Amino acid sequence: MMGWKQQIVLRFIRETRGQEIAEAAVVLPLMFTVILGIFWFGQAFSIYGTITQAARQGVRAAVTPACTTCASAGDPSTNAYNAVQNTLQSAHMNPSLLRQPPTPPSFCACGQTTCTGGGAACDGNQSNICVQGIAHNNGNLSENLVQLSSGTTGAGVCGVSVSFQYPYTFWLPFASISNQKIWIQAQAEMRAETQ
Repeated sequence: MMGWKQQIVLRFIRETRGQEIAEAAVVLPLMFTVILGIFWFGQAFSIYGTITQAARQGVRAAVTPACTTCASAGDPSTNAYNAVQNTLQSAHMNPSLLRQPPTPPSFCACGQTTCTGGGAACDGNQSNICVQGIAHNNGNLSENLVQLSSGTTGAGVCGVSVSFQYPYTFWLPFASISNQKIWIQAQAEMRAETQ
């Protein structure tokens, strides 16, 4: 003769008939897909934060000379790339994967109210990042600041812009963007200070 506890356990075993297993088979793949999506979007957001910080460091290095008491403060475009490279390396990211944006941000030359010729071009001295506001013409360095914003009473704020893209491969099973390279863009501008 079975006790009442054993009868309750047997009744539960007979009544479920594998329903929980079927529900788990439907719910678990969806749950794992959502968890993977959260992980990969989190990775992309982390990369975006890092490259945005690298762009800020790069533009800061471009507008401020490396040595204020030296006769030659160095090449601002090279200083910008070195700062971007150092920031990415400290975050364990590969700076050789950087590329210029296909279309650079549209900035006018400083003091111009209308852009002619599509706006300020990227400095030709850098191939991985776009530095606008610094130019190398026939090996000579010139500061061609760009118009960052329009002022209400004057010519506005002039400075330098640094922009670039970094690749990211998103992996999520059964998604249309799975294993496709996505280029995440970073851009920073800073007002030029007179030293």
